[in-house]
Amino acid sequence: MRVLFQDEGRFGRISDALSCWAPLPLRPVVGSQLVREYVYAYVAVCPTDGQMSSMILPWVDARLMSIFLAQTAAQFPNDFCVMFLDGAGWHTAHELTVPANMRFLALPPYSPELNPAEHVWEYIRENDIRNQIFNTLDEVMDTVETSLRHLHEAPEFAIPAWPTLTI
Repeated sequence: MRVLFQDEGRFGRISDALSCWAPLPLRPVVGSQLVREYVYAYVAVCPTDGQMSSMILPWVDARLMSIFLAQTAAQFPNDFCVMFLDGAGWHTAHELTVPANMRFLALPPYSPELNPAEHVWEYIRENDIRNQIFNTLDEVMDTVETSLRHLHEAPEFAIPAWPTLTI
């Protein structure tokens, strides 16, 4: 059995100016833009070993969530996956196709702190998106893809160690 935590993150061309360091007496200059173009990253993380499945898609809905679930099930074909999800509408839609080797459990409402997948978004925003201006949505997708590839190879950067329980 494999336990997975799933979440979606939105990335776009609206910049957030965040604090950064600069040697005195210099003041950092950070650009700003407000372009309403977005992509969504889907991720499912196994907190015990850091393995993850991810996909970048143009929006969130039951059809695209079904595609992501099929990819995740194919990535872990020999495991029965128990996936924890938040209460997003497309997670419970009738059109959602759930693979045979997967079952869902709902996280409590308004509790992102219980979802280790949230750390993936923190890592990407802190390390790769922070204080950047993107000229195109393709640049955003390339940056998010590079970040996700890095986390696939070295998940310890974003996923905190899961405590080992002995019973």
